[in-house]
Amino acid sequence: MPEHPLKQRFVLDTSAFLTDEIRRDGESLAETLDRLLDSVAAAKLALNISCYMPPSIHTELTRMLEDREVPEATLAKLNTWVIRKNPARYEVSVPAEIVYQFVDEMNDRVDRGLRVAEAAVRQAEESRDLDSDHEHMSGADLVISDLRGKYRTALRQGVLDSREDFDLLILARELGAGVVTEDKGIIRWAEFLGLRHLRGRDFPDLLTEYLAAAERGE
Repeated sequence: MPEHPLKQRFVLDTSAFLTDEIRRDGESLAETLDRLLDSVAAAKLALNISCYMPPSIHTELTRMLEDREVPEATLAKLNTWVIRKNPARYEVSVPAEIVYQFVDEMNDRVDRGLRVAEAAVRQAEESRDLDSDHEHMSGADLVISDLRGKYRTALRQGVLDSREDFDLLILARELGAGVVTEDKGIIRWAEFLGLRHLRGRDFPDLLTEYLAAAERGE
């Protein structure tokens, strides 16, 4: 069978499988995944479109799906049609400007985290005067809970915060592949690296359109 001109590669994040936007009304998670993986299989067989995933992300996704009691048959489809490949970390180059941007961003986020912590200390002082309307949480507990949420947002939201995220981007750069994710941090850094990217919620429709175009002979 001749190679189809639409041949493409995609590197998939866990969020491509777990975003609620790809679920149809009344569909279970397993049914949604089966439908998506059937499309991935059809696109591979008909169009030679390949989907990849770093082993670190595959392990993370598999653990999540097992926790949600997704059937073994669905996991077998995942193993069959999504190719696991480690990125060539020693071969793929990253522009120095990207590293500079990352360092600058992390410095900025540390400063934001400090400001959040300082505000929490002031709030803790004020919490001493709270009358205890909260049966299960003291004033200090409330401050700590609020601090955790704000600190996590200041330091982690919209940034690469794991080796798995970096593996995904390096693999996409190595393969010249599109990145499929719902993660804002990954999308942002995919743009910095000049990588094609697609929201996970749009990926099933993209495969459907490609397959329909192939059937029409386009």
